[in-house]
Parts: sequence; C-alpha cells; structure tokens
Amino acid sequence: MDQPAVEPSREPREKVTSGGQGVHKPTPGAVDDDVLDAFQRHLSAERNRSEHTVRAYVGDVTALSHALATAGVSGLSDITLSDLRTWLGEMAAQGSASSTIARRSAAARTFLRWAKQTGRIEKDPAVRLGAPSKGRHLPGVLKQAEADSLMDLAAVAADDDDPVHNRNRAILELLYASGMRVGELTGLDVDDVDLPGQVARVLGKGAKERTVPFGAPAVEALRAWLEEGRPRLATNESGPALFLGRRGRRVDQRQVRSVVHELLAHLPDAADLGPHGLRHSAATHLLEGGADLRTVQEMLGHASLATTQIYTHVSVDRLRAAYRQAHPRA
Repeated sequence: MDQPAVEPSREPREKVTSGGQGVHKPTPGAVDDDVLDAFQRHLSAERNRSEHTVRAYVGDVTALSHALATAGVSGLSDITLSDLRTWLGEMAAQGSASSTIARRSAAARTFLRWAKQTGRIEKDPAVRLGAPSKGRHLPGVLKQAEADSLMDLAAVAADDDDPVHNRNRAILELLYASGMRVGELTGLDVDDVDLPGQVARVLGKGAKERTVPFGAPAVEALRAWLEEGRPRLATNESGPALFLGRRGRRVDQRQVRSVVHELLAHLPDAADLGPHGLRHSAATHLLEGGADLRTVQEMLGHASLATTQIYTHVSVDRLRAAYRQAHPRA
C-alpha cells in the first residue's frame, strides 16, 4: 500500500520538481554519493550495461536525489511512491518527452529494486510505479534515392586526397550497409572487418557479439581507407582502431555524427538525420526490398522482434501513401 501523504517524522513536503538534468551529484541529497557509486558499479560490472546506459541511469537517479532533497526527503528509506509519481508528473508538466520520462521511471525502478536487494531499504516504493508509453513513433529515414545521393557525395569528397574524407566515405558506406549503431562502429578494430567475406564482427549491447554483412560499395570504400587513408593518419597511439581522427586516435561518436550531419546538409530535401537515421534507413530499405523481419532483427542486434517491427510501420506508411496517390478509389 502507498505510504501516508504526511508522515509525523518530518514537516509536510514541498512539491517535488524534476531537478537538474546533468550527472553532478547534489550535496546534500536523498541518495548518498557512495550509494550512487555502488549503483554505478552494479550497472557496469554486474548488469553489463553499456557506458551510455550507465551514464544515463546514474544521471537520472542523481536528478531524482536532487529533487527529493529539495522536497525535504532526507534519505532512501523515506522515499514513497507518491514522491516518485510527483517527480514524474512535474517533468510531464514541464513538457519533457514521454521517452525521457519513461527512461527516468525505469532508472528509478532499477535503482530502488537494487537498493532493496542489497538491504539498503526494507520496502521498494517503486513496485507500482508506472510510466507513460513511449509511443510507436516512426523513425526518420532517407529515401533510397537520397541514400544513394549521400554515398555519391561522400565518394566525390574522397577524391580530394584528404584521408579524413576517405575515412568519411567508408564510415557512411558501412553504417548504411550494415545498419550498425554508431557506438558499434567506433568500437571496431581493423581485424573485426573481413573484406573478402564482406562481414564485420560487431560487439553490441550487453557485450553480445554478432556478425553483420555489407555489400560491394562498402568493401570498395573500406579497402581504399585501409590501404590509402588509414596509414597516413596512424600513429603509435592508434592501436588496432579501424577508424581514426586526424590526430591518429580512435574516432569518437561525436565525430561520426558531425560527418553524417555535414554531408546530409548538401542534400536540401533530405531529413537532417544522424548515424542512427542511417540505421533506420538500412532496416527500412531491407524490408522494402523483401528481407524478412527476423533477418533484419538479427542484423540490427535487436533482442526482441517487437523492436524491429517498428520498421514495418514505416513501410506500411509509405505503401498507404502510394495507394492514396495512385488508386482511383483511394
């Protein structure tokens, strides 16, 4: 059952607000720093969560800690279901996206379940905590002709003898050909790519390894990068990294996003998508070309087929639009 709205052990609470958005630990807070540190280690070492997920969840719990402290909640054992619902409700009132609220709700549930399992609290107040549905938003994708134009732009830019442009072409071709995540791409080593076999070994979410195929254009771009571009940028600090920046270090996700945005800016009618947009586009074009859903699921590394099914919505949406335009009785 829910805890009483007013408890005799302290003054009535103020309204709980969403708190800061960053990952800075509040002082003081409802959650001690050492507890946050232990939770972070749990997510990373025991749950094997990605660096991005760990950073997001710790940031969410830190924001919750700050909001609860502002409302007068002094410790973990004092948190109630009402506090958590007020926190989420304030975010909704401030216009936060439902996906953000859903993630923060998940972070709070994960944290408080862990706190109970480790004996830090006796009862888990988040057992009945819900969250707004994320919805089934259609992801932005490129048309096939736009994707072709983007690859042509990258190829033309690579003709200027700049090894970075050579790299950019290989990055775009591989992202679109394989549908891999940007974090998976930046984590690739040279030995992870098999050009004769036209496959790459990818380490995905949850440290799960999978093999993804790619086509002849990606082979050509990767070979040019490995034979002509990468040797000109490689240094003693490069290690086995497949893609390098100008200083010879492994390229990071921010650099890859900039590459995609900058080249897409030259296509006036195309949506301004990032690397994940190329992943969406690859999945959509595969399904439109006749690939079955489970093949696409395996290629993308989705744990659930339901995640992959959103791309069928994109295809049906385009089919519906074409039908309305062409059918005499639409």
